[in-house]
Amino acid sequence: MEWKTKVTELFGITYPIIQGGLAHLAYADLCIAVSEAGGLGQITAMSLGTPEALREEIKKVKAKTDKPFGVNFAIGQHGRPFAHMVEAALEEGVKVMSITGGNPTPFFEQLEGEPVKTLVLVAAKRQAMKAEELGADAVIVVGQEGGGHLGRDDIGTMVLTPQVADAVSIPVIASGGIGDGRGWMAAHALGADGIEMGTRFIATKECVHASEAYVNALLSSEETDTTIIKRTLGAPGRALAGPWTEKIIELESRKASYEQLKEYISGKANQQFIHHGDVEGGYGWAGQVTGLIKDVPTVAELFGRMVDEAEAIRDGWNFGL
Repeated sequence: MEWKTKVTELFGITYPIIQGGLAHLAYADLCIAVSEAGGLGQITAMSLGTPEALREEIKKVKAKTDKPFGVNFAIGQHGRPFAHMVEAALEEGVKVMSITGGNPTPFFEQLEGEPVKTLVLVAAKRQAMKAEELGADAVIVVGQEGGGHLGRDDIGTMVLTPQVADAVSIPVIASGGIGDGRGWMAAHALGADGIEMGTRFIATKECVHASEAYVNALLSSEETDTTIIKRTLGAPGRALAGPWTEKIIELESRKASYEQLKEYISGKANQQFIHHGDVEGGYGWAGQVTGLIKDVPTVAELFGRMVDEAEAIRDGWNFGL
């Protein structure tokens, strides 16, 4: 059964499924697997230390697949420069780039005139409208169920997706709380042209940088086992609840400054758990969809299962007529 949407046509992919940027996890192995399975895989640029490291990761992907893929730029990291990383991706011929966090205006200024398809992650209708105004080719709409950084308004995917779909003319990709064929089809019913998944892709065999402890925590946790950190900094994000996030929340309750929180919310603390499995010394991002994750398939197996689920739902949508 063919899956033809504005998203599949825009990116030249088989299924309208986008892999999230996944800081410190979205490298060549996962990107290749998602693109080969028919979706759009992505490399996380800002988790790589240098343009040279990004170039190497891009080359690894190109060596293993001729399918479309993208590079994600998480630019909302306290003013960290990103133009040199974008330039490296351009020089390597990357045709799809996504942007997360921060002011996207400089990103679009740098890409002006370049043959690159762009996606912007948004968490509010006004942000989606601004992204379209700046020239984005598509927007990814993340509801408050999602993992990692979210919007400040606590609006769920069910409400936010149709609001954005009504407000913009560019393709809308729903994200947050989606991890199977049911969520995929629900997104289409809400007016989305595709979906993005992050947490679900962590628990796959090709997400080789995820520690066993992190994956096991995803498998054993329920939807109630996540928590919001960094709310007092105006940058809320959803993570697995644990000893480290408890420390962060306790500090926030005492109105700790960014400088006082910096060590606890750093990328180093994130990697301490997600790479090294140290649950006492770090934290891991995760969405509420963790309650639906019960196994660790290959990406191809996950896609196959989701397509079967989605097609069964689509076939049944005649409501007996």
